[in-house]
Amino acid sequence: MSRSAAAKLAPFVLALFVFSGCASLQQEWEENPKAVLGTVIGVAAGAGIAAAAGGGAGWIVGGAALGGLLGGAVGHGLDERDKRLAHQAAVNAFENYPSGQSSVWNNPDNGHSGSITPTQTYQIASGQYCRRYTQTIDIGGTPQQSAGTACRQSDGTWKIQS
Repeated sequence: MSRSAAAKLAPFVLALFVFSGCASLQQEWEENPKAVLGTVIGVAAGAGIAAAAGGGAGWIVGGAALGGLLGGAVGHGLDERDKRLAHQAAVNAFENYPSGQSSVWNNPDNGHSGSITPTQTYQIASGQYCRRYTQTIDIGGTPQQSAGTACRQSDGTWKIQS
């Protein structure tokens, strides 16, 4: 298998592997959606970084696995107030901030903090606006970074796409 084929296939294989390990993905999503989302984003980011660095299939799989573990850990470490603060910062960033300007949040009760920075705004063929972003979440002095895309829905809310 060629390197580019492995790079394209690895994130899908890894996502399947990660999700097949859950006894009930629906139950996990209901109990802690941020942990699931953190895992998914971590898998994609880890695989993407390894592929961009020119790693072979083994490095891509390893990067995705490590990214999934770190992303899931970050999601599990956030309490309800952290999640609410992070969500408010994200909505504020998507709605009001130009690309390159960060919206930050801080929970003084536990010291957790984070930021979300829109990096690109574009419109897709359907007319829907989307924004690429980077996000950093710091739990206990250990910052974790991820990236993704959010798109404005017809009801005006923003939905994380990847």
